[in-house]
Order: sequence, then C-alpha cells, then structure tokens
Amino acid sequence: MVETIEWTSEGVVMIDQTRLPLHEEYVTCRDYEAVATAIKDMIIRGAPAIGVAAAMGVAIGVQHAGAEDLDAQVETICDTLARTRPTAVNLFWAIDRMKRLYAGLRGQPLLQIRARLIAEAKLIREEDIAINRAIGRNGAPLVPDHKTVLTHCNAGALATAGYGTALGGDPRGARNGQANRRLRR
Repeated sequence: MVETIEWTSEGVVMIDQTRLPLHEEYVTCRDYEAVATAIKDMIIRGAPAIGVAAAMGVAIGVQHAGAEDLDAQVETICDTLARTRPTAVNLFWAIDRMKRLYAGLRGQPLLQIRARLIAEAKLIREEDIAINRAIGRNGAPLVPDHKTVLTHCNAGALATAGYGTALGGDPRGARNGQANRRLRR
C-alpha cells in the first residue's frame, strides 16, 4: 500500500503529487495553514485524500491552539480549510465531522479535546482504507480473470489515503504499479 498521507509526531506527512512522476517527495505540514496550502496547491488531491487531509488539518490546528477562545480558533481553522477547494465534497464532509466532534467535547480539558480530534483524524484515514478495500473485495468477483478495468477518474492510491479502489480487486495489491512500501519521512 502506498501511504499517501499520515499523521506523525512531526506533523501531517503527505506525498507531493506535484512532483510525480519524476520525483517522489514528501511534504510535512506542521500547522493547519500548511495543510490548507497543500490542498489548495494540489500537493494532495483526490476526494478521499482531501477529506483525510482536512480532518488532519483540523486536528493539527487544534493541537497548536491555545485554550483562550478555542471556539473562535476552531472556526478559523475550519473556515481556512473550507476555502481551499470550494467544490470538494469530502473536504466539507470531513470538516463537518470534526466540527461535530469538537462541539461534543466543549468544556473538556484542552489536552483531551486535542487527543480526541487527532484520534478522529487518524480514524477517518483508516476508514478510507477500509472502505476502499471493501469496494475492491466486493467488486473483484465482477471482473473476469485476465480482464482490465478502465476508470474515468483517479481511483488509484494517490486519490485516497493509500489504498485505491481501482486496485482493490487485485489479490496481490500490486497492479498498476502499486507497491507495498512505507511512507518515507
């Protein structure tokens, strides 16, 4: 599996899609503004990947936020991320999910809020991978042996959190150049 985006202790690490295919480079976003720039500048692209990036952007924003007027800070973080790609459905879905979680955590200690938002962003990433694996698993029986599927959109690993739907039906997980490798930092 190609890990296109990952939460690390250094920040949100994502493959820089503007450098592909000639160079495989990674960007580390250390704050929500850097995540917003990565989405806007198409360093990360593909609806599912953008959704994961948005969730991680909210989480890293709150990680660096102060306790004073946290509600306003969260609103600024979410608004900044929302302005990056106004037609990206997964972007708004992820921001809304993070906002709903935050609303349910109001009044909790800041460290607890931060931990829960980070955990939720990681969960959104894992859910994307699980969903795409399920799509492939359920779709695989529909494709006859030795046949190829042509997609009309980016359905590979780069459009997702790392496990593209177009590759999900391949029992080896290696078709179309997908390699089993870890994200380099």
